[in-house]
Amino acid sequence: MAAQVRVCGPPNQNFLVGYPGISATLPRIVGKVELRPGSGISAPVSVSFITIALVRRETIHPSADSVTKKHLAAPRKEILDIVGREMLLFRSPAGKEYETVLSMDLPFMLFIPFGRGWEEAARRIPPASLQLQSRTVETYYELVVTVQQSHQDQKKFAFPVPVARYDNLSTFGMYNQPESAEQVSDHLVTLGISLPRWSYGPFDPVSVYIKLSPNPDWLQKAKRVTIQKITIAIEEEITYNHEGDEPTKKVNKLAKQTQAVGIKMPEAGYCTNLGLIYPAKDLRDADGILPRSKPAFPMYNVSGFTTTGSLYKIEYFLSVKAHLTSAKDVVIRQPIVVCPLDHAGCKEEMDAIKEAAQDAAHVDADNPMLPAPTIIRPHDLNSLRALGMTMVGNQRKLVIE
Repeated sequence: MAAQVRVCGPPNQNFLVGYPGISATLPRIVGKVELRPGSGISAPVSVSFITIALVRRETIHPSADSVTKKHLAAPRKEILDIVGREMLLFRSPAGKEYETVLSMDLPFMLFIPFGRGWEEAARRIPPASLQLQSRTVETYYELVVTVQQSHQDQKKFAFPVPVARYDNLSTFGMYNQPESAEQVSDHLVTLGISLPRWSYGPFDPVSVYIKLSPNPDWLQKAKRVTIQKITIAIEEEITYNHEGDEPTKKVNKLAKQTQAVGIKMPEAGYCTNLGLIYPAKDLRDADGILPRSKPAFPMYNVSGFTTTGSLYKIEYFLSVKAHLTSAKDVVIRQPIVVCPLDHAGCKEEMDAIKEAAQDAAHVDADNPMLPAPTIIRPHDLNSLRALGMTMVGNQRKLVIE
């Protein structure tokens, strides 16, 4: 008899417990697999074994955003990978090909890798769920339950699970260290920049200190240089198939700010501060209604964020360009980190991360204490009651309490 399978999380909680990317919180997926008869309310089901695994599906199609190129380009590339390990939930006893059951409740706990593990792919932190516009890039996760029923074909049941990453929050100390860079133009002018912090989210202010300095050894020539304008921009660089033989890159400008200067290079140099607001994506539709999020993807206020998958890599740069005369224009592209949460949202998450780390201290990753599985067999006492039925005379009736 066919089986009906459902996966349930903890009461009033999500499947995902902990914070992926934060090792102290032991990120894990907790729940139970419920198996019931599929045809007929109380027809027994033959089960040989049941497994569960977290599966990552990753696809890219660089030309999907172009109507003309989409049909001429190579087809969508897709990979499928198991995150962590597959967990065996049930196997029929030795010597028996299958077990006949009426219902099963099988608790599980799947740990999400949280180590860098560059040499061992199984230990890498999986990338966050993401779907870019026109599905040029897509990463999503599914809980896949595999059920083998005696001689029947193996059946797989998939349930989407959104996964986010929390190791790039702008409140972490490493992102609040000042970053600086310099670039020289024609040995005459040096462009220097300084960023007070380098992780940003939606609506976060991005400020940069800029200094143009003449070369003291070529001071007379350097003083003839005219500073026309200074431009800063935030660029999104998507590299498709970055680990393959033919990687392709696409650069999108997300925001831009220009300051007109129009002066000769002063002997002491020229200093200024420029800033802009990191752009956010409006989640509401034309009627101002917030739509329901897709089951496999969290709702982000940004079009994309810093992440690296097996088939793609998304990076962000703060580009500072000084437009000069009597010398070449000078450009600095400084890498920055983009987080899906704004700075205020990152601060709010810090307390929850601390609490999750305290809870995870009581969890043993090698031997997690799971509730015992509940298996109801046809010959058990009051077995039909587990399905909401009972025997009245020689007939099966629904239990009305």
